Amino acid sequence: MRRLCTIAAVIFSCAAIAPAGQSAAHQLTGALDETHLVTLSGNTRAEALDQVNDRGIVADSRPLQHMILVLKRSPAREAAFERMVSQLTDRTSPNYHRWLNAREIGDRFGPAPEDVATVTRWLGANGFSINRVYPSRVAIDFSGDAGKVRKAFHTEIHVLDVHGRSHISNMSDPRIPAALVPTIKGIASLNDFYGHSSVHGGPAYSVADCTATGELSSNCYVVTPSDVATIYDFNPLFSSQITGTGETIAVVEDSDIYSANDWTMFRSLFGLSGYTDASISQVQPGNCNDPGANGDDFEAIIDAQYSSAAAPDANIEVASCASSQTTWGLTIAVENLVNESSPPPIINASYIWCQSAMGSANNQAYYDAWQQAAAEGVSVFVSAGDEGSATCDYGNSEAYYGINVNGIASPPYEAAVGGTDFADTYLHQNATYWSATSNADYGSALSYVPEMTWNDSCGSSIIARFVTGSNNTYGANGFCNVASGQDYINTLAGGGGPSICSALWQNGCEPYPKPSWQIVLGNPTDSVRDLPDVAMFSGGQSWGHAYIFCLSDPNQDFGITCSDFPNQWDYAFGTSLSAPLMAGIQALVDQSTGAAQGNPDPTLYSLANAEFGASGERSCYAFRGNRVGKNCVFHDVTLGDTAVPCYSPSPNCFVRRGARGVLSTSTTQYNAAFRAGPGWDFATGLGSVDAANLVRAWPR
Repeated sequence: MRRLCTIAAVIFSCAAIAPAGQSAAHQLTGALDETHLVTLSGNTRAEALDQVNDRGIVADSRPLQHMILVLKRSPAREAAFERMVSQLTDRTSPNYHRWLNAREIGDRFGPAPEDVATVTRWLGANGFSINRVYPSRVAIDFSGDAGKVRKAFHTEIHVLDVHGRSHISNMSDPRIPAALVPTIKGIASLNDFYGHSSVHGGPAYSVADCTATGELSSNCYVVTPSDVATIYDFNPLFSSQITGTGETIAVVEDSDIYSANDWTMFRSLFGLSGYTDASISQVQPGNCNDPGANGDDFEAIIDAQYSSAAAPDANIEVASCASSQTTWGLTIAVENLVNESSPPPIINASYIWCQSAMGSANNQAYYDAWQQAAAEGVSVFVSAGDEGSATCDYGNSEAYYGINVNGIASPPYEAAVGGTDFADTYLHQNATYWSATSNADYGSALSYVPEMTWNDSCGSSIIARFVTGSNNTYGANGFCNVASGQDYINTLAGGGGPSICSALWQNGCEPYPKPSWQIVLGNPTDSVRDLPDVAMFSGGQSWGHAYIFCLSDPNQDFGITCSDFPNQWDYAFGTSLSAPLMAGIQALVDQSTGAAQGNPDPTLYSLANAEFGASGERSCYAFRGNRVGKNCVFHDVTLGDTAVPCYSPSPNCFVRRGARGVLSTSTTQYNAAFRAGPGWDFATGLGSVDAANLVRAWPR
């Protein structure tokens, strides 16, 4: 092996380079001419293009730390890496499960070290400090100030006022010397518009009386870890000592947990403390800045508690980084985590970021990170979203931006986890599935509970039928436009849809092509990656069910602390709960098989094809509840939709006679975006899983 010493030890140590014929060819061969510039298109926020929001340029001295420069491989190396990643989960390939580490990925598939050194020299010449060149060689963490960004990237950073909130953003797409274009994709972010967590909660209510404004039923059966174990068939695994022993699940966050004692008390209250192999730790991967406990500590503790509920002996690692002036803490944490020498075998990310709004380089950064994780044998689970098919409309009561999906969950190298709701209240079968008294661990579920789509909005044909007797949701007499539907004007529903991009954002989003493994009954021939892959219970209080959690942070506004159990309860809902459950199930798979599994999707779809066949497996339909087939790996959800209210001129908004519309896949007739059906669908993917059957069916 030849060895090459680069310009500075802080940038590269003397690193082993692959033999001649295997090393990356130089792409940066031209002279750096600062007068010959190329625009890195698709990297300006739509808000920055609206002059109404502009409040002027920031001072040149304004610090901008931990910016992420996204690099790109040559087309040949990228193609070779994609082939390698697909072979790692192909049991017929000699590369099956021959996982790589970050440095091997960089050496074998990254840009040439000389090209990376050229880029770092250019950054240094423009006054930036290099914090880290990631060993995968597709990202550089660097810092500087607004003046240096203006000089090097030829874009100004301004203050924006958007809906009363102050932000900063670049005002135009960055430009760089043409000679650097073959290796630079762009800067992941030059603004502070970040994604958001996918957890929702509410004020505490008592088990004896959970009636609240807008609820459909006073029959409330809160969901505890014991209920999860009964409903999703964990108990046979736990009885066989398949509990996650020896496994580690990293929940990646932009906040610390408020107190590790919340996790400990949760486990003690709900019967998990008897599993003694588990631990919880708080880490800052890559020695990033500690975010402390902030408003997202709600998300962090939910992820820790419910991944532990599914795998009670697994170690939980809360991996969190602080956001910088222009880079979300979650992005920094993800980059650092996948570039560890031995990353955790399972990662959960319960956060949402509209793919259309992320920007070209930012989307590429997450694609690269999850692709790298798959090559390292890491299984990644990401929340599919909580705004139905209107992911860009977070915080809006109605959809404006049309059909959009979660960009963090869109790359084909992780499992996007959507949401379901329980259908027992809708089917008037509460007593069939829930005991009037709880067991010692506060569980009252009697069996698997029938499931439908999670949709708490007036766009739900299920809610409309239950309340009005008609499933019509649009038009002057539709549920979204009559008095009884006004409490449901929201976009709360399980996320899903095709990886398409809204022209309204003008932000460089490109759809991901359909992966080879995503061919299954129900999945359309739309040529793009479709979400979600699977789904688990995520519903809120509308149908009388929600998850229980423990959080003692006095700065959160729920008003109930852990010491108030069991008389009163805080509840949580959203795909923030379904994703860590799937991460925990993967820990059971890994323990059972004795190996890390990497990208779970190829196996999940292979098992679904065996179950669904060409016409579906009716015995596995989720509405059957306790009559569902005993060998079903997937509970095929066929009841409900994830349509949400919208208003013109929103794309995909079906409006009749000027009344409030419903997000639709058709402009000529109502076709909800999206309905559940046999096999895969945009509402719940492959459906929910039977944990014991999935673990047994997973190939060895």
